[in-house]
Amino acid sequence: MSYNYSEYISIFKALADQTRLKIVGLLSAGEMCACQLLDHFKITQPTLSYHMKILCDSGLVRGRSEGQWMYYSNNNEIIKSVSFYLAALRSNKDEFRSEQNDSSCLKFH
Repeated sequence: MSYNYSEYISIFKALADQTRLKIVGLLSAGEMCACQLLDHFKITQPTLSYHMKILCDSGLVRGRSEGQWMYYSNNNEIIKSVSFYLAALRSNKDEFRSEQNDSSCLKFH
């Protein structure tokens, strides 16, 4: 399997924040409305919206509007893809070596 590393950049950047990481964890139990998410944090609604935009833009989270409420859920296909990628880092090192271009390696003297 070949990996397009650029696809994972926004995902890992989104997860590199404690609040967003916790949001993804909370959503693993199922869909939640923004007001339910706010109950778990000491942040304002605009701050939550900022975090949710980053998570949605990365593809990790999906948002849907119902009336005046926003509901969020994890995008399990993306999470599964990231899980496979991380598992491959641990167990299939030859796969990544074959993708490297030897001419791109720095040589130290």
